[in-house]
Amino acid sequence: MYVAGNRFKLLYNGQDYFPALIDAINLAQQEVFLESYLFEADEVGTAVMEALIAAALRGVRVNLQIDGFGAGHLPLSWREKLAESGVRVLFFRPEVKILSPDRQRLRRLHRKLAVIDGNVAFIGGINILSDFEQGQPELAPRYDYAVRMVGPLVAQVHESVDHLWRHTAWVQLKQNWAKTSVTRPSDRALGRARGLFLYRDNLRHRRDIEREYLRAILRAKSEIILANAYFLPGYRLRHALIHAAKRGVNVVLLVQGRVDHALLHYASRGFYQQFLSAGIEIYEYQKGFMHAKVAAIDGVWATVGSSNIDPFSLLLAREANVFVREKQFAGELRADLMRALQEDAVQIKKSDVERDRWVYRVLPWLCHAVVRLMMGVSGYGGRRYLE
Repeated sequence: MYVAGNRFKLLYNGQDYFPALIDAINLAQQEVFLESYLFEADEVGTAVMEALIAAALRGVRVNLQIDGFGAGHLPLSWREKLAESGVRVLFFRPEVKILSPDRQRLRRLHRKLAVIDGNVAFIGGINILSDFEQGQPELAPRYDYAVRMVGPLVAQVHESVDHLWRHTAWVQLKQNWAKTSVTRPSDRALGRARGLFLYRDNLRHRRDIEREYLRAILRAKSEIILANAYFLPGYRLRHALIHAAKRGVNVVLLVQGRVDHALLHYASRGFYQQFLSAGIEIYEYQKGFMHAKVAAIDGVWATVGSSNIDPFSLLLAREANVFVREKQFAGELRADLMRALQEDAVQIKKSDVERDRWVYRVLPWLCHAVVRLMMGVSGYGGRRYLE
């Protein structure tokens, strides 16, 4: 259910997100929760770590939960420094055994969330690392978004991070850390926007994010702009987009143009012909690496979060998105997406796909088959998802 009375601020890339996050941590008086998949030992990681340490030293309870695989290489010296200052650090599923038959190893913490004093929350797709790719100074900063929110919806984000923190602490036998937060978020209205916070926990809420995407797509009347770094939709989402285009909705997809994760990159191209034949416009982002996971529909609905539209994200990873119904917010996101489409991306035409060399026509389906095989071996229904 959408909650009224919120105020959302769209943050562009790390250049907006990290100053806002650090400012909020610096103002914290009681409690900080921070979740991230990656936490790099670079200038951004250093700045965030110093803010967390300063908060802990002045008596704020600081809870940092990062993924055991994505952030598993965090330097020992950093871990010790955080612990000595009083920052409590948990690694989600820290033991990663690639060849282990245990399917649980595939479930990663991919959420990017922060809640400060139960009053302000941050959500999006931005990890704790620099926007700039090492060794590639010619590329634009990594393209991504986050949201700063205040209002009654913050309580739901707070409940989610507190619950996951307590669960991880209990599993790792840190009972002293597994106590319920004493912070009580306010339910006071601080804005006019309606918002919905959804997360994936691989149990009761496995498909909540996907369902909300589907509802919005099925209700779309004029326009769908969807930007997703790793776009390999399942049957229902794929056909919902195709049906929307066939009933006259202008459907635009912005996807990763540079090869980041080759398997997903080429597998997603296997659907280009089907999408283009249905009248869907496809653009590939070329200015740098794209990490965004957002959508804007009819200028009144928008989502920002960490959930890619691919089987690994939608079936395995713990994700979180915020969905907003407000013309101002949706319009702002749409305007920036249009700018990216026009200035930083290349449109893919049906003739481009048909002229591809045979190897580039075969490769997507080979990668698609590998993804299906991987999902099937993992036991998470790859065939059922992708067909």
